[in-house]
Amino acid sequence: MTDQRRIQLGDTDAPAEDEVVQAFDRVVSQGAQRLHRTWREVLTTGLAGGLEVAIGVLALLAVYAETGSHLLAGLAFSIGFIALLLARSELFTEGFLLPVTAVVAGRASWSQLGKLWAGTLVGNLVGGWLAMWVVVHGFPQLGPTVVESARHFVESPLDLRAVCLAFLGGVGITLMTRMQNGTSADGAKIVAAVAGAFVLAGLQLFHSILDSLLAFGAIHTGTAPFGYGEWLAWFWYVTLLNMAGGLIVVTLLRLVRSKELIQRERAAAARD
Repeated sequence: MTDQRRIQLGDTDAPAEDEVVQAFDRVVSQGAQRLHRTWREVLTTGLAGGLEVAIGVLALLAVYAETGSHLLAGLAFSIGFIALLLARSELFTEGFLLPVTAVVAGRASWSQLGKLWAGTLVGNLVGGWLAMWVVVHGFPQLGPTVVESARHFVESPLDLRAVCLAFLGGVGITLMTRMQNGTSADGAKIVAAVAGAFVLAGLQLFHSILDSLLAFGAIHTGTAPFGYGEWLAWFWYVTLLNMAGGLIVVTLLRLVRSKELIQRERAAAARD
């Protein structure tokens, strides 16, 4: 009776509110398009994502060096997220909600999801590594700042605090993705990008890609008290916890919320 009444009140015959249906359709459509990219497209889009995030990191370092405020630096970092949004590039941690929903809805395969994740992660890291080499040598005065910033993450012990910060990092960026796909207005999407950057970078949550770029920059200076081995020991658990936060807290809840829509989409995919 409730579903029937909702259908009568809404503009569609779907078993959910109109806004939920529209957002779900956007998520599935965009996720499926990403998952059907070729290896060349996945790697180059990931590479571009790493390069563009590095511009945000440059802004973050410049503002933090001048002000000593992580909150202001976080706002400056939003340039990177805005660039990702408008340039249609890809960040590994943005690939949880949309692609997973598309796979669950029957519009792509799990192997395609693995290809997207692996190719985007590699592309982000390679692009970020190259861009940070340019940043460090172009702005040598930022060397001490990048080393200080990177040490906060790489030298952090694997304890409850680190686990929580990495988990929240995955929640934060996946929520940003969810907000951006909840609207078709570019202005609202940019607001979500600024909010996501403020929470993620301003509060120094652990993020596998953003903080790796800081670590790469510190290593490029030649004065970092750590190397790639220490970075990798930090990177593996942060990546897994970012995934856990994005998949469990944000993606899973949206999948449960959209159960009937997913069933309808899977039935349509089977007919196709």
